[in-house]
Amino acid sequence: MDRHTVTQKIIGAKVRKGLKWSDIAEKIGHSKEWTTAACLGQMTFTKAQAEVAQSLFDLSDEEAAWLQIVPYKGSLATAVPTDPLIYRWYEIVNVYGMTIKELIHEEFGDGIMSAIDFSMDIQREPDPKGDRVNVVLSGKFLPYKTY
Repeated sequence: MDRHTVTQKIIGAKVRKGLKWSDIAEKIGHSKEWTTAACLGQMTFTKAQAEVAQSLFDLSDEEAAWLQIVPYKGSLATAVPTDPLIYRWYEIVNVYGMTIKELIHEEFGDGIMSAIDFSMDIQREPDPKGDRVNVVLSGKFLPYKTY
């Protein structure tokens, strides 16, 4: 038993039961973005959240315990993602990464945008030429310190 096995069981139960991430998130008590990341093995559940997930996904006590262990994060199968949607994010960072970096440094100074103190919101944006994906990423700025 490992976290990957539990993730696969969660995905299977979601499909089998016809659940939506937004409905799961409502029951867990967090955003659909955080909840999806947690269910996919990238975040740590509290005991209470793990108990809700256990009930939703028909998990054993051991499987629920795995949800409460700090996961190995950022674990894509390959260095360059092959899934077309994930690859486009990789492409966005390759094309616009230096621009994002320059503009953040110009506005905030020398530092980084946190992926720990972070939120994300993904919404459908209706458009007559074809619906758009609106993604808002918000991370705390962390300046580098001199010592």
